[in-house]
Amino acid sequence: MITLQNIHKSFGTLEVLRGIDLHIAAHEVVSIVGPSGAGKTTLLQVLGTLLRPEQGEVNIAGQDVLKLRRASLARFRGKHLGFVFQFHQLLPEFTALENVMLPGLIAHRSRRALKEEALHLLTFMGLADRASHKPNELSGGEAQRVAVARALINQPDVVLADEPSGSLDSANKQELHNLFFKLREETGQTFVIVTHDETLAATTDRIIHLKDGVITA
Repeated sequence: MITLQNIHKSFGTLEVLRGIDLHIAAHEVVSIVGPSGAGKTTLLQVLGTLLRPEQGEVNIAGQDVLKLRRASLARFRGKHLGFVFQFHQLLPEFTALENVMLPGLIAHRSRRALKEEALHLLTFMGLADRASHKPNELSGGEAQRVAVARALINQPDVVLADEPSGSLDSANKQELHNLFFKLREETGQTFVIVTHDETLAATTDRIIHLKDGVITA
């Protein structure tokens, strides 16, 4: 599903990723762990085609993404990749339903079909009765589940999550962790999760340890 070869990424004179080789199979739930400054978020952004490395190859779902021009890359990202952030980043002026639909609207999908699919996802998340609520009317756990539904609306091959449970309490963390595995079983997505949460990392199929820009284990 994902193959990185000899990835180097620098910011000015600081080399953050120093020759990353990585393969992630379809349907894996993989965690990336390491100390602050190890390059975890940078690696996730390279995986998400949001950052372009100075050197190396990035192949996702059979596509060498570094060969794509900007518009084609944006279309590829919208179709194949979903994103979940630590602070859900829902748009405050939109309802939960509208937030979930947004990536599909950007991709020019049918509004009627999107609404039906978004309602289905919210129901799957246990949020059917919260569809018309705006983010400030949701709990932290509810908002993060809305963000996961938003990441899934275009049925991506890969979901990339950056500290997805970092802002949640213990109960909501466990609920979110369970949700990732339930989604893998139900929808078959691949999940790549950057986390400091050792409990979450321990439950994933594989832990990738990153330190000083290189994979150590």
